[in-house]
Amino acid sequence: MQSDASTSSPKRSASQDPQSFQSNDVPGLSLPDNNREIDAYMAEQGEDHGQAAASTAGTVWTSAQKLEFVKHAQDKPMQVGETWYIVYRRWHFRWKKAMTGEEDKEGRVEEKDLGPVDNTPLCDQRGQVTSDLIEHVDCEFVPEELWTKLLEWYGEPKYPLPRKVIARGLMQEPILELRPPSFKVHLLAPTSVPGQSTPVKEVTVSSTDKIRAVRHTFAAAVSPQKAALGQFRVWKTTSDASMDQLLFPADTLRTCGASLLEDDDNTVGDELVDTSEVFVVELMTRDKWLLEVSEVAPPTNGAPAPSAPPPPPPPTQPGPLFGSGTDFFTQLQQKAPPVTNATTTSAFKPAPSNALTKSSARPRVQHDPGTLGLGNMGNTCFMNSAIQCLAHNTELVDYFLTGVYQEELNPDNPLGMHGQVAQAFGALMSRIWDPESTMSSYTPREFKQTLQRFAPQFSGYQQHDSQELVAFLLDGLHEDLNRVLKKPYVEKPDWEGGGDKELVELANTSWEGYMKRNDSVVVDLFQGQYQSTLVCPECSKVSITFDPFMYLTLPLPVQKKWHHTILYIPWDLEKPHVRVPVELNRHSSFKDVRQLLGRWMGADPDNLLTLEVFSHQFYKNLDDTVVCEDMAENDVIVCFELPCNAQQSRTYKPDPDDPFIIPVFPCESPPLRPTYRSGPNLFGYPFVTVIDQEQAKDPEAIYDAIVSRLQRWTVQASHLSTWEAGSADDMEPVHIPISGSPVVNSITEIKENGEVVTVEEAAPEEGDIADEKASVVHQEDEDDDMGLEDAVPRKVGFKRDLFTIRVQKCEQAYGVGRSTFGNNHSRYETWEQRASAKSGILLRPNDAFYIEFDDGVKSFYFGDERNSWEYALWNHWDEFVHPELAASRKAASTQKQKGITLQDCLDEFTKEEKLGADDLWYCPSCKKHQQATKRFDLWKLPDVLVVHLKRFSNSRMLRDKIDTFVDFPIEGLDLTEMVGERLVGSRLREQGADVEALGLDDLDEPLQYDLFGVDEHLGGLGGGHYRAYALNHVTGKWYHFDDSYVTESRPEAAVNGNAYLLFYRRRTSRPLGGKSHAKIEEARALALAQHNALQQEAHQLPTPPSDGSLSRGDTSVLSNAPTILDWPTPTSMNSSSPASSPLPLDDRPPNFDDALLDPVMQSSLGLGDLPLVGGQLELPDPLSRGSPSSIDAEPDLENDDTDSPFYQPDGDGSDDYDLSQDFSQDSVRLRNAVFKRDGSPEEEDPADVLMTPAESELDETDSAPYEMSDDTPIVESTGAAP
Repeated sequence: MQSDASTSSPKRSASQDPQSFQSNDVPGLSLPDNNREIDAYMAEQGEDHGQAAASTAGTVWTSAQKLEFVKHAQDKPMQVGETWYIVYRRWHFRWKKAMTGEEDKEGRVEEKDLGPVDNTPLCDQRGQVTSDLIEHVDCEFVPEELWTKLLEWYGEPKYPLPRKVIARGLMQEPILELRPPSFKVHLLAPTSVPGQSTPVKEVTVSSTDKIRAVRHTFAAAVSPQKAALGQFRVWKTTSDASMDQLLFPADTLRTCGASLLEDDDNTVGDELVDTSEVFVVELMTRDKWLLEVSEVAPPTNGAPAPSAPPPPPPPTQPGPLFGSGTDFFTQLQQKAPPVTNATTTSAFKPAPSNALTKSSARPRVQHDPGTLGLGNMGNTCFMNSAIQCLAHNTELVDYFLTGVYQEELNPDNPLGMHGQVAQAFGALMSRIWDPESTMSSYTPREFKQTLQRFAPQFSGYQQHDSQELVAFLLDGLHEDLNRVLKKPYVEKPDWEGGGDKELVELANTSWEGYMKRNDSVVVDLFQGQYQSTLVCPECSKVSITFDPFMYLTLPLPVQKKWHHTILYIPWDLEKPHVRVPVELNRHSSFKDVRQLLGRWMGADPDNLLTLEVFSHQFYKNLDDTVVCEDMAENDVIVCFELPCNAQQSRTYKPDPDDPFIIPVFPCESPPLRPTYRSGPNLFGYPFVTVIDQEQAKDPEAIYDAIVSRLQRWTVQASHLSTWEAGSADDMEPVHIPISGSPVVNSITEIKENGEVVTVEEAAPEEGDIADEKASVVHQEDEDDDMGLEDAVPRKVGFKRDLFTIRVQKCEQAYGVGRSTFGNNHSRYETWEQRASAKSGILLRPNDAFYIEFDDGVKSFYFGDERNSWEYALWNHWDEFVHPELAASRKAASTQKQKGITLQDCLDEFTKEEKLGADDLWYCPSCKKHQQATKRFDLWKLPDVLVVHLKRFSNSRMLRDKIDTFVDFPIEGLDLTEMVGERLVGSRLREQGADVEALGLDDLDEPLQYDLFGVDEHLGGLGGGHYRAYALNHVTGKWYHFDDSYVTESRPEAAVNGNAYLLFYRRRTSRPLGGKSHAKIEEARALALAQHNALQQEAHQLPTPPSDGSLSRGDTSVLSNAPTILDWPTPTSMNSSSPASSPLPLDDRPPNFDDALLDPVMQSSLGLGDLPLVGGQLELPDPLSRGSPSSIDAEPDLENDDTDSPFYQPDGDGSDDYDLSQDFSQDSVRLRNAVFKRDGSPEEEDPADVLMTPAESELDETDSAPYEMSDDTPIVESTGAAP
């Protein structure tokens, strides 16, 4: 929420002041200045105005007290009605560093440098939250009392983010409303004000606020005085009419269409108000309103819906077989007075207006069933896209539209939602597939309200995962429609060994046990079975289980790798230290890193020590608990090979005889005049040394162990030792290679046994004999002068006093974290202080060595920083690329060029893997937990296969999305070779087994699937947008659903890199759905029988005894009142139907229009109030605004039909509608009929009557006119089946 500035409260931002406008800009209005404007949302929270920071300046809090206070405040539970605040995680982390004195890579943080709470990274320029709001990841939640203290300590923040604690779900659990609805609020002005720059108000309320309170909040946002006096009213208008300025001209409101927002006790959440709706506050001036209600046009098609169409029939009544019904008797029933539904009107959805506008008289465009868009109610695209995919499954649609779900509701299921989710979904299906719908979109408020009642995680206005919605919805529908009323206890079977037959029996037993507790349309359509196999690595025990699945989550075989370069330091000084690039799974731990390096470098992984180096110190201990992805790209990671166990494994058990692994930090000697600083001045690279128990008793041995390791890091390594002259006996022969190829003499010998042998001898090199002799004499003279026995030096030991050893006990192993350093050297300990130990051991756990060098010694051995440490070797590393890594990179490059297919994802899903160290399996044979191998296989596939491509990953602090394109087939996805039931069944049949007795059938029919829906996600984590592609089984076309916008599309467009959920339907010769299909057919047959019975009854109405009958030759029938015959129905078009054959001539009843005059018919059908014109019943135009269709009875005018891609005006651009255009010229014809009545003129003008093909056929058969006498009884005659 973005609040306006105010000096009256510390909770307001001073940086977002709108420019005030003077009252003389708008005549008749007295507007407050900005200093008195009230933030509406904070007023509702009951904010206190607080105290100035100076008033509490006398109270001084220590860092420890602040830490304790904050910890205690954040640990308190939330209570409904409280106000909590959002604090950016980064600012909270820096505050904690300042309080604890912790120093990380960024150094220390002083409290004076903190400043006010900074929520800028969470918000846009208007103060609206744009980031994720995951606690402990993106932000922290603090109660109001803590927020008040933060204001007192650090001042006013730019973006305060207060949030109300509300109750959500059936359990009414307290939860923080992270994204409360925010609305644009304007102020109504008599005229437009040129040059005004005051921005529109952004008013944030709570979804639990009542409508009457929201009205007051809107008014208080523009005028607190008028709001307090109640001299205001609020108009609601379309988002298209909104503007950036605060003032809203009255003329604009008159024409754009608006409705008054009335007082109501319903909440914003109950009404599910769309956040795109715009509100205009009108203030009373001199006891008068600026506008009269009659001046304001009602909302047009493009405005928010003033009323919604009535919901489908109650769950207790079966739904109609033919949609809303075009048959005759359905229309007769619709002519009865409508039943008022009290829930169809509300403050946000007022009753329909009777005012007629130009747009309301325009004929409405009828859309194809299944092309209804779903309005976005604020980040509800995740729900809309999922619904569109599920709503285009043919079998599921039939199940709901035929009303079968009403018979199978299980409201008493404790695991269900009392049947309400199924009812809400069924009502939504009826809207989407209404064959007479004239709406281009509909906002599913009722469905979302039901959804969030049982799933609070989907409440509010946050973005969610569409796959999670599909999973919840299918599970909720399953439990609401579960045919098992009382679930028995079923024990899950386990594998006892055997062959293929026993495996099939185990699978069947598992499925039968599952069906004893679960039986619904969701099981019939969406649920399959997979096989899980575990193998013990020690005893080879095999465990096989079968489990159901409702959707298939497939990993993408392009799991993002963790790439890094490790600095590897061998223990052997003769081996060089190298840079080793590694590549592992992103979720690997550093245990996997050490395993890999041990294999590549020929070292024991347990002897490898991995640490992070930062600022000349060990910053982090990278043990088994650290995940690779927690490390940043630029982090320096070193791996030391040790001669002992590195003690980093979680399974390592310490031993008293373990050597000490001590970190060594080179540093400069402190100055003679001590100055304030945080610790010693470190330089170079830290390293580690290993000191055994005996060495730990002798300071000299400790010194030698340090110098020994120091030899690796300087080119002056020989100068670290003391040398003495050696003797000739100490000389070692040295091979001196001679360049060039030596001359070889070849001699052939014949041995006694006749074998021929060639002997090669090196010949002496040619040269000047005099020169060679002179050189030998000269060398002898030099040897005499030097003394040959003194020519080879021998290492005596390491030089002493190269550096001074300082010992310090650290808080953590390896001295990680520089916060362990003191501000002076008083924390160092001397050998004399350590010598008091009884054991004589001078070292302690977590000790660290700081070796201090004088400037001269440091420069000699390492150089200096100005010359890039010219004598140091810590910046010189050779690179070692293992062949395994090179092969992996080549394979990855090939795979990238090849691309990824859905089959690759399926192969990845069924690939065998080893369980992690944290996910061990208990082997019943070994009687202990084992790191077994696990494999998933598909055993049985459902009729409708939902595939979830696992693009999102969450791991600790890192959340990511894989945008890789996955190619998947539109038609003919063949999974026959991947289904275990088929493979095992084929083997058994080849062996002569009775596969039908085992429940295996259709083994020869391939398991092929065709795509009918794709749910796609665009963008990244924490936001993005969901859309859907779906195949309409009625029109046979593909459509693209982008919330309320629906356009025709191609199936190829659905195959893209954004595809997230894939919906496949099995291609088979048998009906899909099993038991559900049978119930659907029963419902259809029953509805058809009822329909035919009504048709038959219509032709057999009894004739009163006093009535006469008509004869074919009666000439008194000369005229007929004008009427329009009914539209054709499925049965009226069937010439073989008994109802469509002509009645006997002598028994033919009168015309239907005359039959309607009968009082009995009028009273029984509720038509007594309909007007009569010329003695005839005036039937309303089916396409007029008063049409009796269920849609027009209470229209939802949320979208202008002219904006729809399906609206096509006449060729001349007009909206004139020709009634006959719904029928082809070949299917209708006009007849002239004149009926004579008593007292009427002898002749009347004939009337044109529109006839359907069936009626036309009857008219040709029965073309003679009828004569009606005064005493002719009025009964119905249709001439054809209606």
